[in-house]
Amino acid sequence: MKIWIATGGTGGHVFPALSVADELARRGHRITISCDGRVRQMVAAGRPAGARMAHVWASGVGAKSKVKQMWALFKIGVSAMGLTLRFMVARPDRVVAFGGYASVPAVFAAHLWRVPTLLHEQNAAIGRANKFALRWVRTLMTSFPDVAGIPAGGRTNVVYTGLPVRREFLNAAASPIPGASRLLVTGGSLGAQILDDVVPVAIAAIKNKKIFITHQTRPENVARLQKFYADNKIKANVLSFIHDMAGAVIGADLVIGRSGASTVVELETVGRPAIFVPLAINPDQAANAAAFAKLGGGFAVPQTQFTPKWLTATLSELFDNPSRLVKMAQKACVPNHAVELIVAEITK
Repeated sequence: MKIWIATGGTGGHVFPALSVADELARRGHRITISCDGRVRQMVAAGRPAGARMAHVWASGVGAKSKVKQMWALFKIGVSAMGLTLRFMVARPDRVVAFGGYASVPAVFAAHLWRVPTLLHEQNAAIGRANKFALRWVRTLMTSFPDVAGIPAGGRTNVVYTGLPVRREFLNAAASPIPGASRLLVTGGSLGAQILDDVVPVAIAAIKNKKIFITHQTRPENVARLQKFYADNKIKANVLSFIHDMAGAVIGADLVIGRSGASTVVELETVGRPAIFVPLAINPDQAANAAAFAKLGGGFAVPQTQFTPKWLTATLSELFDNPSRLVKMAQKACVPNHAVELIVAEITK
């Protein structure tokens, strides 16, 4: 079959798309991947051999400025017309969209040409772009068993498939926690500044300094955090970038971080307890964290409640009771067969 995969915006949309593209190509299907300019290099580097690429002109319409919103909608409209003309020649047998505004033009073009279309929702609450595109979609595939915001009474078939993760996380599926009092903190962006402010202070207040920390932060914060940990005699490795994130997760007994869908599902795949602090302005992250906490694998903590005092008490209780961390890890673990399930839906 000729299968058109639409993605773009962020790596969270691109990596699952590429994982599915690899498996489809391995099975002999002809693949074209469309994306916007923000992720073009990422797609070009990760696409399977022989897969074609197509560019779409798109950006999110979430800006506060009405002018910017109208401009974003204009770009999406132009791309939709462009793909409609391209589909007249390309004639794909399936279109598979992995969310975000860069996927909307392909979904619209597929609707006009009556091409069976599938959409994947990354988060535990459906995003605005996917909710808009849902009217033209045959099947909605979800990363979580329950997804908030899906309109009731729709004709779209909803299927829980899970979210594809990178091969290194699949290889470490259900691995036991090391039991070495190791904490992983994943920050590294402006939105994660609260982690840099709260975690070191909380650790310094713990009487037992046996915890070893791997702390990812923004480059400008590395020296400050290194000095703080050293001054307080805390064993820590402070980095601006973690090249082997799967290895860092495998080596941790507990993870603290934001709750993007990829992060949550990666921890579920490996089976690691976590304290998630959703980005305050992002309802998707709050839904993802709540879904993880519902499993019993960790905590979903609103940013306003994520204080040094709360974290000191929580970390002390967890690391003083290793058996509880083991039980949380077991509850957090969710088998990941997302690629196989998604490919099965596409090739029905």
